[in-house]
Amino acid sequence: MRGVKTAIGILAVMLLAAQTVSAEPVKIRTGWLVVPNMIFPLMPLKPEVLKHYGKSYELELIHFTGTPPQITALASKELDLSPLSFSAFALAVTNAHLENLRIVADGLQDGAPGWQTNEFLVEKDGPIHRVEDLKGKVVASNAFGGAVDIGLRAMLKKHGLEDKRDLSIIEIQVPNMKAALAEHKVALISPLPPFTRDPDLKAISKVLFTQRDALGLAQTISLTTRSEFIAEHRGAFVDFLEDQLSFLRWLTDPANHKDAVALAASFNKQPPEKLDWAFTHEDSYRDLQGTPDVKALQSNVDMMSDLGLMKGKIDVKKYVDLSLVKEAAARLK
Repeated sequence: MRGVKTAIGILAVMLLAAQTVSAEPVKIRTGWLVVPNMIFPLMPLKPEVLKHYGKSYELELIHFTGTPPQITALASKELDLSPLSFSAFALAVTNAHLENLRIVADGLQDGAPGWQTNEFLVEKDGPIHRVEDLKGKVVASNAFGGAVDIGLRAMLKKHGLEDKRDLSIIEIQVPNMKAALAEHKVALISPLPPFTRDPDLKAISKVLFTQRDALGLAQTISLTTRSEFIAEHRGAFVDFLEDQLSFLRWLTDPANHKDAVALAASFNKQPPEKLDWAFTHEDSYRDLQGTPDVKALQSNVDMMSDLGLMKGKIDVKKYVDLSLVKEAAARLK
């Protein structure tokens, strides 16, 4: 009898341990580049806005200098959630053969009417006045194969210029671009917000063209994951998307603007006045329902094929699963 009681006791402990393990939040390893361009790093700093954080899921934030380097991390299953540019998505499918990749939500869009678009800058008092003037020059891209890089190459092609034939494109990390332009190491840079808002950079530069000029509307960043991660952790992932949408709505609510800017400024260790443009129409467009513009995404990917940067065509719809974000958005109505 004592043996039976002991066995029951051990079984009870094992069941309790199993329940404890199953109750552990799902860890979502999440890539990010810069804030406030991407809002994931700010989410853990505002838990009172989030309903599920720390309960059904947690974020493990992993920094990258561009979106293409995330492809390797996705392929090796070292990353669960990746904000991929349209170009990195295309390369992930065609080069890395990630057939299990799924676009699940909007990240941000460039070129939406009335909203910010990325700028390509040259020296204010320099010799570059037209795209054609870049012939024979060295120009900077933040990451080969990224959305900004494709915008640069597309605009160059429109004006009869091609990398390695007519000019040289080199990679420079965004924080170092201002110095590269000021020191005349490159003729053109393509920084991202918040770096484009730097008053010192504005004082020495002018806009030669924009991403909107090059590509029109661009589904610049889409949230992607692997299909098996969805299958294994669908509930937690929908909870994350619900929280992400709730947080986005909090950030973009004019009533919260001062607090939202302060949060981003604290993360970046900058004075709040330098980020006052964030989460307004001077920032990138983000869909409050989390719905990406699939038509624009298809057009952007087709542009890569037209530029000869990938073989064949991709049917984007094959890799889109919006069921999770639709479920998450429905909870907020």
